[in-house]
Amino acid sequence: MIEANALDYRIGEADILRGVNVRVDTGEFFGIIGPNGSGKSTLLKLLSGIERAQSGDVSLGGRELGGYARKELARLLAVLQQDALPPLGYTVREVVEMGRYPYQSWLGGEKEDPEELIGKVMEKLDLTRLSDRPVSELSGGERQRAALAKTLVQEPNVLMLDEPTTFLDIGFQLQMMDYIRDWQRDNGLTVVAVLHDLNLAAQYCDRLLVLHGGRVAAVGKPEEVLVPELVNKVYGTEPIVLRHPDSGVPQILLRGR
Repeated sequence: MIEANALDYRIGEADILRGVNVRVDTGEFFGIIGPNGSGKSTLLKLLSGIERAQSGDVSLGGRELGGYARKELARLLAVLQQDALPPLGYTVREVVEMGRYPYQSWLGGEKEDPEELIGKVMEKLDLTRLSDRPVSELSGGERQRAALAKTLVQEPNVLMLDEPTTFLDIGFQLQMMDYIRDWQRDNGLTVVAVLHDLNLAAQYCDRLLVLHGGRVAAVGKPEEVLVPELVNKVYGTEPIVLRHPDSGVPQILLRGR
């Protein structure tokens, strides 16, 4: 579904990414993890076409990203960036409807009425009751749900997320990730997510790519990647790794001094 080969990205004299290879399979929930400054958000921007690498290539469905027209790519791929929905004067309903832009003619119309889809997404994300409320009046969690709804009504095959749970408390973090996973499973969506929380990454991702110093340190299932030796090498801390009592996936506990 998504392939990236030998990606190099620099800002001035600083190497942000070096020789990065990525493969994401159709229908996979793929996580990108690593310490601050390792290049996670930059890699997501390259995989989504927001930025272009100095060398290397990225393809979607066997076709290079540069070969897609803007609206054509937007019908296949949606991106939810950090703080994707700053306070605006628009209502929640109006913001969600903006996700239909890739399907609209230059007059703003569509071949098929999207009302049923928009209603379904808003109901799923518990936004119907907030439909007429200005985005500027929403809490952080509500605003993040509205941003997610906007990307879902875009009906992408691929959803890319840049730390979608940042600034959310524990309950909203789990709620947000559950919404994404449910939609992924129900619609065959491919998800690529940059995640800061290693325990959330282990809970929701099929595979993880670990970035360290702009290079790929490891790729594999959570139980293959989240091992004490690698976590210590990449994050500079000695963790205790336990199995989750329900799911069996690895969970990280930190040692105090």
